[in-house]
Amino acid sequence: MLEHLKPQPPDKILQLMQAFRDDPRENKIDLGVGVYRNAEGITPVMRAVKAAEKRIWETQDTKAYTGLAGDPAYSETLSRLILGDARDEARLAAAAMPGGTGAIHQAFELVRMANPGATVWLSAPTWPNHPSILRHLGMQMAEYRYFDNTARDIDFAGMIEDLEQVRAGDVVLLHGCCHNPTGANPTAAQWDEIAALLERNGAIPLIDIAYQGFGDGLEEDASATRMLARRLPEMLIAASCSKNFGIYRERAGLLMAIAPKADMQSVTQGMLNHLNRQNYSFPPDHGARIVSTILGDENLADDWKQELEEMRLGMLGIRRQLADELRQRTNSDRFDFIARHRGMFSRLGATPEQVEKMRESHGIYMVADSRINIAGLNAQTVPILAEAMVEAGV
Repeated sequence: MLEHLKPQPPDKILQLMQAFRDDPRENKIDLGVGVYRNAEGITPVMRAVKAAEKRIWETQDTKAYTGLAGDPAYSETLSRLILGDARDEARLAAAAMPGGTGAIHQAFELVRMANPGATVWLSAPTWPNHPSILRHLGMQMAEYRYFDNTARDIDFAGMIEDLEQVRAGDVVLLHGCCHNPTGANPTAAQWDEIAALLERNGAIPLIDIAYQGFGDGLEEDASATRMLARRLPEMLIAASCSKNFGIYRERAGLLMAIAPKADMQSVTQGMLNHLNRQNYSFPPDHGARIVSTILGDENLADDWKQELEEMRLGMLGIRRQLADELRQRTNSDRFDFIARHRGMFSRLGATPEQVEKMRESHGIYMVADSRINIAGLNAQTVPILAEAMVEAGV
């Protein structure tokens, strides 16, 4: 049997990570992997996470399974963080998932079971795992224009023109904030126009929100998701706690489904439970319990928010520094978009050849499409990247 298996194409980011590890240069810079790092290059354990883990260790008296949907306190506290006053408990179904990837995978499976003929629309570009999972599941997908690589900003007219083609029952995947891989987000007015189009065409939004708190703030980063939840009858939300709680390896995700009517909530919840049962039975609990412990305690939550804000402001500072360095070196404002965009990622607009030149000459590693992890930089390495970009002719 196994001799009939065919090798799968290698993951480009994992290949990049291996190439970085194999590079003997001491001054090399890793801007590829999507993990937050502080100025010392460390992915820290947040203070509130340490305190929550200590409390869990001291008080937890069993390692028995949670329910199929996970600990209810996790779903409740995280859904409140994301949805705020747009949270309609009577229509909301939610289940813990192994990370944001697990939430996306289960969301696609839910779509396939509810409407096998639905097309899932993805932004061009998007996180590579989105189309990869859809292909694995054999689902229909299409792209809508999103990022203009020349202007280095959203092609909103092209986006709307493409989304006019969506049919009732199709699913449109949208990044709730801090778009990955570009960092370019719609304005509030543009979000309103997107909502009106989905409402008019009867399409269902699937929000991937993995960076809440990394952009303009916890409340601000959730504003588009909340607006859509208020306006549209039906919605899916895939959330991740990896970045904003810094618990990458704990795999804490959540899938939420907002049903059109309250009498459909129990069926929807039952389907989320069913999908968990078919895939891995009970979801992991440790990361989820860390999150619910923090969000359920005012002092821990305040400390977490303070440290998260420090991380956010640090990334904004790096963005401004890089934009300023490039303005000085090029005597041009064409890189000011870096300071305007939000989150961990920006796409520089370099060609694959220019990306390779920067790797060879300066040991700077980034994805071939020139997506960089802003959190991979610090005050000392920003000038090195700026100089490398100028030398490469970006």
